[in-house]
Amino acid sequence: MSKSASLQPSWDTSSYGEPAEISALNRSALSEHLSLCGALHSPVEAAWGTVSGVVGWMSERTVTAALMIIVLASAAWIVF
Repeated sequence: MSKSASLQPSWDTSSYGEPAEISALNRSALSEHLSLCGALHSPVEAAWGTVSGVVGWMSERTVTAALMIIVLASAAWIVF
């Protein structure tokens, strides 16, 4: 299997019989990608943590959560 040369960064799972080294172009592209992914995942992970916390709280306190939903729905119905 021959490896074609490219100026675009690529990540291979095999060194094709050559020493496994990473080029400066690949290293900088990977660093940029990881920075961008980290910036994008932080808000998503924070939101997911909040949602899972609320769901966990509601599953532990089913009766209390049901009463809160009824109270909030009643208040919204009275106001609107």
